[in-house]
Amino acid sequence: MSVHALPRIAIYGAGSVGGYLGARLHEHARITFIGRRRVTDAWRLHGLDWTDLEGHEGHVLGRALDVRTDPFAAAKAHIVLVTVKSGATETVARELADVLPPGIPVISFQNGLHNTQVLRDALPGHPVLAGMVPFNVLQGQPGVFHQGSGGELMVESHALLAPFMALFDAAGLPLTLRDDMPAVQSAKLLLNLNNAINALSSLPLRDELSQRPWRRCLALAQREALCIFKAAGMQPARLTPLPARWLPRILDMPDAWFQRVASRMLAIDPVARSSMWEDLQRRRPTEVDAINGEIVRLAEAHGTAAPVNARLAALVHAVEREPREWRGDELLQELRSATTSSL
Repeated sequence: MSVHALPRIAIYGAGSVGGYLGARLHEHARITFIGRRRVTDAWRLHGLDWTDLEGHEGHVLGRALDVRTDPFAAAKAHIVLVTVKSGATETVARELADVLPPGIPVISFQNGLHNTQVLRDALPGHPVLAGMVPFNVLQGQPGVFHQGSGGELMVESHALLAPFMALFDAAGLPLTLRDDMPAVQSAKLLLNLNNAINALSSLPLRDELSQRPWRRCLALAQREALCIFKAAGMQPARLTPLPARWLPRILDMPDAWFQRVASRMLAIDPVARSSMWEDLQRRRPTEVDAINGEIVRLAEAHGTAAPVNARLAALVHAVEREPREWRGDELLQELRSATTSSL
């Protein structure tokens, strides 16, 4: 990469996270988006708009976008960001293996625990790095992105990231380098267990977390996950002001106490919702199997069960087939009955 040339960044996955990251990086690098034609055509027509919870905003003209459907568009990239859903990772890995020159770093900014390894298996000649996006991004309409919560991107430490650190800083997306990404990913998975609950509630995240019945549903799912992490020898990193093991107890608190103790957890934009809710609204398959389903598979691998997370995954799949809104007390009773029936 020339010292004076803008770096080329290929973003494989033209969804909410990929679109938002690319829109913010656009002034600081040559961005190539790779995604489905339905999405890329809409972006070419309308351009990209982004906002965040601090009031920052930006627009990228459609004619300024490099949006492709062909994976060969990644061939000249200096770095690749993978932002597809977990179910598409194997396909993307094979496609990148066919076109990417050796030594080009790849960052997996995806949910779940295993996407990085899937990419590494297919790309042995490349440094494939685990990444984590801590904030929520909602695409209200094609090409319009809003970051509804805070936090900094985290990436596995590697010397090849040095040329890119300043441009991420300039875009307002600083990279925090970590040497404990498995712990970071397990902590993010613990927080992501709320995605299914939020999707079933059809409420904005802040409204959902302000109501104790919904929080108690999340507490059940997290408490179960923490027990399974312990059985697997996994220690989640501390990504919130409170240690991970405290979260279920805090979530169980009455509303007034919760708001006093965990005010930072409610520092969310009023319109923010989970991406799983967005998928259900648009009748698209969700990532519930890569989130709650991950807990179920981990439990099975260690000779135990995860009835709460299994029931949440089943309920989301049911809503994928036939839309339905749940009440907090109804879902709480459903999840409690799952634990009782598994005994």
